[in-house]
Amino acid sequence: MTLEEALSKPTISVVEAGSLFFGIGRNAAYEAAKRGDFQTIRVGGRVVVPVVPLAEKLGLKTTIGRAA
Repeated sequence: MTLEEALSKPTISVVEAGSLFFGIGRNAAYEAAKRGDFQTIRVGGRVVVPVVPLAEKLGLKTTIGRAA
């Protein structure tokens, strides 16, 4: 997934968020999420990252809901 693709989705995985936005690996991404370094949402047994708050925190604009 590219950064542009991530910015067009409502949520992404913790691993994708860590890799795309912070350049960190799987274990570091889950540790950062556990510490609360970025917002997560638990959906059943899955943990996902809402893209809009993360992008805003980093000064990026999302394309969610915009025509391509």
